[in-house]
Amino acid sequence: MLDALAPFVSANEDDPVTACARYLHNRLDQLDYQGAIQRDLPMGSGEIESAHRYIIQERLKLPGAWWLPDHIETMLALRLNRANREWEAYWQGIEKEAAGTSQVVVASL
Repeated sequence: MLDALAPFVSANEDDPVTACARYLHNRLDQLDYQGAIQRDLPMGSGEIESAHRYIIQERLKLPGAWWLPDHIETMLALRLNRANREWEAYWQGIEKEAAGTSQVVVASL
């Protein structure tokens, strides 16, 4: 793609083609799809990324809800876990861990 754009790149930093080429060049490590497939890494589509954004925003913007910066990452991890249908497996792991430490776990999400 960068080779195809090269003839159209200009010295003008604001030119759309130049900006596009710069964007791609700065993210080459994120565009190695073949390498990701070979390493069996998960790949998300625009739809998946959009869904995660929607899921996160929906949870953060609930009426009356507020989140401290220290807790947002944990809450988002739980929310995405549930959205990815890994909720039961997550709580089974927590229960197993709590059983080993004699703690009581209360789920409130």
